[in-house]
Amino acid sequence: MMKTMKKLKMGMIGGGPGAFIGAIHRNAALMDGLIELVAGVFSSNPEKSRQAGEELMLDPSRVYSHYDELFAKELELPEEQRIDIVCIVTPNNVHYDPAKKALEAGFHVVLDKPMTLTYEEAVSLYKCIQTSSSLFCLTHTYTGYPMIKQMKQMIAEGAIGTVKKVYVEYPQGWLYRLLEHENKQASWRTDPARNGKAGCFGDIGTHAFNMAEYVTGLEVTAICASLHTKVEGRYIDDDGALLLQFSNSANGVLTASQINTGAENNLKIRVYGDKGGLEWEQELNNSLVARWPDRPDEVFRAGTSYLGSLAQANTRTPAGHPEGYIEAFANIYRNFARTIYAKRKGVVPLPEWLDFPGAEDGIRGMAFIDLVLKSNQSSQKWTPFEVLKD
Repeated sequence: MMKTMKKLKMGMIGGGPGAFIGAIHRNAALMDGLIELVAGVFSSNPEKSRQAGEELMLDPSRVYSHYDELFAKELELPEEQRIDIVCIVTPNNVHYDPAKKALEAGFHVVLDKPMTLTYEEAVSLYKCIQTSSSLFCLTHTYTGYPMIKQMKQMIAEGAIGTVKKVYVEYPQGWLYRLLEHENKQASWRTDPARNGKAGCFGDIGTHAFNMAEYVTGLEVTAICASLHTKVEGRYIDDDGALLLQFSNSANGVLTASQINTGAENNLKIRVYGDKGGLEWEQELNNSLVARWPDRPDEVFRAGTSYLGSLAQANTRTPAGHPEGYIEAFANIYRNFARTIYAKRKGVVPLPEWLDFPGAEDGIRGMAFIDLVLKSNQSSQKWTPFEVLKD
């Protein structure tokens, strides 16, 4: 099917000089030869946007100064020349407007998480996605790892029985001190006006939450939150922990922190059922550990022939050749592109192709942020620890 179709053309909003995530998205989108970058507005500064376009060797006439201009000019082009996909990799306060306008203009949208700046924006964008003929993808990166796919499939097939307990943690250390005035990423990610009203939990807590729901196939139904701002002078949370209740009565714990000094990005998830347990961590992402009550532990490895269909469909290299963060991103882009191709052909996409995050993940993530903040502000959480000796 792929040989009869032309590459999907992509325009990018954001990702210019000094940006981190833009290059990640570009590398991931181009990895499989299904997508090509042909246009963009890479910065709110027109000169920086032009500079980025030059560095990427794009046609100068398709490097724009604002996303409104991008949409208008691209729609003037013949259909076979204009962009098919809009990729948005801006700070969170510039997610909603370009995403909504792109969908209304008929473009497919790939949006870096979280979905929007506020829950109210998320509701509006969700409604727009539901009525649009275009497809929408939200890049919750970590669900793209092959062994996370294996974990999800094993749980869905009952390998560990009924899920009873979930632990998910995301420790980072890069904000252990006040970096806001010297680091571009720290500057906007700790600014409520650009990042949103949750800091750590809006940035990485949402990844942990999404991972817990994706892997287990369950929904979180209640939370108890305790958030903290540990670094003096910071305006929003940089650390916290939650208790979770799930839709099947399982319970869990979610922790996220950006002040774990020395920690990198070792997102971890452990899920235990009444037959066994599964454990995965990002810094050892090619391995999935299964623990059983009546036999030795097993280690499942990426790239091997014994894995399930979901992992096989998202594995790129033979066993022993590490796959990582960009490949996880690329799996999301590839599945999204294949689904677009299938839609154009009028055929039903394979289930493995439809396995990419979308509108439901987006609106649940924004609801999660609001509920975490609401729970954190509640006084109805803790029972004082008292030792009565009389």
